[in-house]
Amino acid sequence: MFLAKIQTKQGPAVARIANQFATVLDLSGSGVQTLSQMLSSDRLVELARDLPAAAPSIPLENVQWLPPIDDQEVWAAGVTYKRSQTARMEESEAAASCYDRVYTAARPELFFKATPNRCSGHLGKLRIRTDATWNVPEPEFTLVLSNQGKIVGYTVGNDMSSRDIEGDNPLYLPQAKVYNQCCGIGPWIALADSMPPRDKIGIYLKIVRNNETVFSGETGVAQMARNLEDLVQWLIRDNDLPNGAFMLTGTGVVPDSSFTLAKEDVVHISIDGIGTLTNTIVQG
Repeated sequence: MFLAKIQTKQGPAVARIANQFATVLDLSGSGVQTLSQMLSSDRLVELARDLPAAAPSIPLENVQWLPPIDDQEVWAAGVTYKRSQTARMEESEAAASCYDRVYTAARPELFFKATPNRCSGHLGKLRIRTDATWNVPEPEFTLVLSNQGKIVGYTVGNDMSSRDIEGDNPLYLPQAKVYNQCCGIGPWIALADSMPPRDKIGIYLKIVRNNETVFSGETGVAQMARNLEDLVQWLIRDNDLPNGAFMLTGTGVVPDSSFTLAKEDVVHISIDGIGTLTNTIVQG
């Protein structure tokens, strides 16, 4: 089962993907007000299944996608894959031992990534900072959490990062990570019961420039060095999530130091069992 958020003439609406991804059903007339309330329901799967199939249907190609987020916080984990540990250590000699230690520590690296207004959905724009020279996308398997901290779904995340800023000093991490249009989420939410086994979930990145692929790579959830439930337990320690949250779980695909994003690049991130999130890069 897949839930989305779309723009209609009447405003934002919750939608359900239908007809084998041929259409979406606009659920705004079914009493569904927000995704966050729905995702925190004890009867989420039954509620999604029982919503009227007679809701207005929109062909997929005519949908204006919004990021599937209401008022939830967006958090992220770092150094959860071996490749990401190596990449972060490449950013700065001074930071190398810091990232090496967190890779093996019991406590993970967790940081606040974005507010909803800083997120873009499928086919939306993502931004590179005007004061950065080394910018990369980070494709991430993203957990959708209820207000009780339960994993109720999954989506595709893009944790945009200015690696030169973070490399100058690890204390600059918030500036490297948090800014306007810094986070891609979408295209929709796959409810937990519709996903393949975690060890079968692949993550794929493709960056297109002037109609040519300039970078591609892939990894999988099985390559994570951290347990997803363990990451969530660290996030919710002494930390209430009254509206639920999204949690990006780190990246195992990182372009090397010879690559940086440019304006008009198109970033495609695909995750098995969910779909593909596509965003165009802007600057300034």
